Amino acid sequence: MKQHPLKNMINFLGLAVFGLAINSINNFSMPLFSVFSSQSVTAGVLVDRSLSDRQIGEHNGNIQTNLTGDSRKLESTNNETVPTSPSLFWNFNNLPPISYSQLLEVLAGRSDQNNIARETAALPEDIARFERVVKYAKQQNLPDRPLGEILQAIADNFLGKPYAEGLLDKSGTEKLVITLDRFDCVLFVETVLAIARGVAVKDYDYQNFVDRIESQRYLNGKINGYCSRLHYFSEWINDNHKRQTVDNITAQLGGVPMDKKLNFMSQHRSSYPQMIQDETTYQCIVGVETDLAKSTVNYLPTNQIKSVYSQLKPGDIVAVATDVKGLDVTHTGLVYRNADGNIGLIHASPAGEVTVAYDLHRYISRVESAIGIVVARPIDPR
Repeated sequence: MKQHPLKNMINFLGLAVFGLAINSINNFSMPLFSVFSSQSVTAGVLVDRSLSDRQIGEHNGNIQTNLTGDSRKLESTNNETVPTSPSLFWNFNNLPPISYSQLLEVLAGRSDQNNIARETAALPEDIARFERVVKYAKQQNLPDRPLGEILQAIADNFLGKPYAEGLLDKSGTEKLVITLDRFDCVLFVETVLAIARGVAVKDYDYQNFVDRIESQRYLNGKINGYCSRLHYFSEWINDNHKRQTVDNITAQLGGVPMDKKLNFMSQHRSSYPQMIQDETTYQCIVGVETDLAKSTVNYLPTNQIKSVYSQLKPGDIVAVATDVKGLDVTHTGLVYRNADGNIGLIHASPAGEVTVAYDLHRYISRVESAIGIVVARPIDPR
């Protein structure tokens, strides 16, 4: 039967409007966002990077860290991805069956990918900072040195950089935040590790550095909302171990099981805006904590730290194990071998900046609520 011309025109316009809607969604973008963020905690920074030191104190009796002691400051000697849009005129006859809800998920995913690409676009000052570190690495022939020495040398470049908390949580939506001018403790470790792994294989591309940050920070290496961030440091170690980024050597050093259930975040839901506002996110975090209960978290007691100095290497990742209920660690940094050979800790200190604590054992013993350390060794990518 011959269709009426007006009906054909209506059908055509309907498809065109649908195509325009798809096109506009794929081109939707958010403002550029490039400041670093994170969380904090008691002895340093709450590794879930969402709860401030003040909030931790309120929940756990004003836990504080004694950061005086032997802490000292040492002297320290791209491309934007442009998303493409699908053709306005699709072959609708050959599309596979898809429900309306599935279509919305596809469109939302494409929109998120476009936003992430734009949000991680490099700012000139970040590129300049990155290139200065890369130039230093080349001048010092760092690619020819062991990974641990590369890590320590890169970390030295950030001595004196200010400490900042809450950088990853400035926005209501999860964004891949990158910065090289201020850190919390985990952010410092992530940044140094990502740069060092690139230097080891002579990969000096800024965008590849950004990709390594994403891989280290999120579950399975991909950003997919707030819950995909590796909030508990034990989860961070486990997930990065799966991708051969680090190796948890705590048990090898004589570590013992940490007999506690990790549920700090779910038990203090009111301190996390993302979980207050979204029941799905809250349930996802509960699921993360349930999965963590299936694995053993080991720690090396404080009184045994000195005895393993000979087994530690520069650049080993050290996390401060805590007796705070529901929490695994409260702070993290990198093993630092001083000029005289003594083992210290370089870290983004809540006291104010990236600095070196001369003696690791002495530092940990002065952190209130600390019970020992967890140690993960970065794996050489070469």
